[in-house]
Amino acid sequence: MGTALVYHEDMTAARLLWDDPECEIECPERLTTALECLQQRGLEQRCLRLAAREASEAELGLVHSPEYVALLQGTQALGTGELQALSGQYDAVYFHPSTFHCARLAAGAALQLVDAVLAGAVRNGLALVRPPGHHSQRAAANGFCVFNNVAIAAKHAQRQHGLHRILIVDWDVHHGQGIQYIFEDDPSVLYFSWHRYEHGRFWPYLRESDADAVGQGPGLGFTVNLPWNQVGMGNADYVAAFLHVLLPVAFEFNPELVLVSAGFDSAIGDPEGGYHLESLSQSVCMMVQALLGDPAPPLSGPMVPHASALESIQSVRVAQAPHWMSLQQQGVAPVLRPSPRSPEGRPSPLLLPGGPEFKAAATQDVAALSSLLDQLRLNPTPPVRTAVALTAPDAALALPSDVLCEERSAPQEETQAWARPHEALAQDRALTALGKVLYLLDRILDGQVSSGIAVTPASAAAATLDVAIRCGLSHGAQRLLCLAVGQLDRPPDLTDDGRNLWLNIGGKEAAALSMFHVSVPLPGTTGGFLSCVLALVLPLAYSFQPDLVLVALGPAHGLRDPQAALLAALLRGPAGGRVLVLVDEESTPQLAVVLARVLHGAAAPSLGPFSMASPEEVQALMQLRGQLEPRWKMLQVASEAGGPGSG
Repeated sequence: MGTALVYHEDMTAARLLWDDPECEIECPERLTTALECLQQRGLEQRCLRLAAREASEAELGLVHSPEYVALLQGTQALGTGELQALSGQYDAVYFHPSTFHCARLAAGAALQLVDAVLAGAVRNGLALVRPPGHHSQRAAANGFCVFNNVAIAAKHAQRQHGLHRILIVDWDVHHGQGIQYIFEDDPSVLYFSWHRYEHGRFWPYLRESDADAVGQGPGLGFTVNLPWNQVGMGNADYVAAFLHVLLPVAFEFNPELVLVSAGFDSAIGDPEGGYHLESLSQSVCMMVQALLGDPAPPLSGPMVPHASALESIQSVRVAQAPHWMSLQQQGVAPVLRPSPRSPEGRPSPLLLPGGPEFKAAATQDVAALSSLLDQLRLNPTPPVRTAVALTAPDAALALPSDVLCEERSAPQEETQAWARPHEALAQDRALTALGKVLYLLDRILDGQVSSGIAVTPASAAAATLDVAIRCGLSHGAQRLLCLAVGQLDRPPDLTDDGRNLWLNIGGKEAAALSMFHVSVPLPGTTGGFLSCVLALVLPLAYSFQPDLVLVALGPAHGLRDPQAALLAALLRGPAGGRVLVLVDEESTPQLAVVLARVLHGAAAPSLGPFSMASPEEVQALMQLRGQLEPRWKMLQVASEAGGPGSG
């Protein structure tokens, strides 16, 4: 299964027919520029291309009133003056004689994509559409949005495919109030939005965009709003939101389908919620690369969340804790003093194109975007995404067809030199396996392979890991994260020089022997395992910012295949996809296949039903986090007044 791209050129027909600085940014070039970028980067060719169809009136009626649909249908026959008068009845909307056709195509594209994914024709996909949809309500256009494309798609998935749990993630800079209103009393749809709020001073200026709007009636807890109250949120803030709010709740909810309402007006290079075409097209390309399974580039900049972001995150956790076990078990501290508010009644000023403030912001943002693109060019995607080195060929393993089975080894002299201090590596089988590990490691470090899996003899697991760490650090890795699972001890002479971080899952007790040497027992519950991963492993990894991750599944590692797969998949993020997994050959043969699939971009298998972490697991994790927070700021879920990252 691959990735679908749904599009129709007719969606470029609608455009603004009169002067309106607020609305002119919603233009046809938003689609054409993005599509051209996909074509230039060779991404469109890698997708299954589907032509969008029009949504039927019955499908539009899943969300919108018949009167509203009829009103929109009538716009096809209106003149420019009539269209302008009708547009003025709504907030930040313009109509064109082609709007009804375009909007039906936009909704229909979302329906086609849902059908293709749920039928198993593709794994995922992108519907490249306009007009957008998340502000649209049952009987009202709003914020450039005509029909609520994602809401219609969710209703369709429920009615036509019988789904009972749908997650909608809305990452636009503006709150998608239309989606919230439609599903706020529906417990089968979990709606998550992060958005600029500024204590209600940013459009759409709604009280119900705040963190304490959590749904109504049976839908209590199924609306999750994360309001940003200051501008300038960066990588650390968004990652913290994922780790400490979205992912814990999403795993507990266990959705059957995830729909993303993807607005890119908060992306780098886009001044104040406009639609900057270069930023938009690059964002679309990077999202399609992620859908295709390509590794995401490593995040730049210091990974220290802003104090205001932590205040927002904590306010969400306080509001949602009564509804989600995953948030209860991590502990919820009281919300601290909020950041200074904007003056009462004064909304944040809009930056309109052409004004001096807009031009200054645009110049600054374009420079930031240019710098980011230069960094990406220096780190091209490796030609081989995933390689597997086995101790012996196994034709029965059903590896993905384009995963490389690597048979080559490092030069014998080099392998023997690395093996010499370790008696466990003296045997021929162990030495042969080590040679393959070293060759694969070098291919990852020199940018030829993104990620890899190497099988090692159980008796040589610890020695092989020791060599891999030392080789990685001496062959170009500046910061190496080692996640050792099972009966694997940290090499005794590995120094705390800031270049390596050792994290052991499966230790006898939770302990931070230093800020670079951490051990935690393997949790026995689903909730405990997820808390360990989301509240400890990943915050440490993103704080450390490694350029190589070693995952060692040693003897008696105790992980089920889905748990190991989830760890490997999530650890692709911090290191830009550069992950090498060492697997004890006594593990099940299927484990190597599952790992190869997730490192190649497939989703990890489900962990199964959510179970609450034990009190012992919760207590051990909280104590460990408390010890480590002073050094690793991504562990924080609450602000330190006046501390790092404030402002």
